[in-house]
Amino acid sequence: MEQFLQVGIISSTHGIRGEVKVFPTTDDVTRFKDLKQVTLDTGKEQVPLTIEGVKFFKQFAIVKFKGIDNINDVEKYKGKSLLVSREDAVKLEEGEYYIADLIGMKVFTGEAEFGVLRDVLETGANEVYVVDSKEYGEVLIPAIQQCILDVNVEERTMKVHLLDGLISERK
Repeated sequence: MEQFLQVGIISSTHGIRGEVKVFPTTDDVTRFKDLKQVTLDTGKEQVPLTIEGVKFFKQFAIVKFKGIDNINDVEKYKGKSLLVSREDAVKLEEGEYYIADLIGMKVFTGEAEFGVLRDVLETGANEVYVVDSKEYGEVLIPAIQQCILDVNVEERTMKVHLLDGLISERK
């Protein structure tokens, strides 16, 4: 399991005083109000940052980091991920999972291995799991009780029921 979980991506600078506009990758943008520390993943290193202030604009969080006080200091971080440690992540309800824990899971129909979960699409109604199947190619499975029978994060496995129409003719 991943030690860090992504909570946002720096999309652009905001003003000239070092604030950044963050596109949240968490389901609740107000979560940024409760964060004190984040880790900036530059691609080469992970930099711990302290959050000094947060405000909101449309679907974005506007974040000010302690010690970063002008636009030139943050411009180089556009497109970079903000991470939190698993211990600082939002506690999950029963039946909820971190997307990072689902990616790469082996997906089974009954006892037969069906494929590997590659991505999670967030739609308005429910999430959709993108599964790469050797036999059927890319298969989209809605994350609903009728389809998702069991998820075992420790064993990295998921059991699914494929409703009629979810798989097309063989590749």
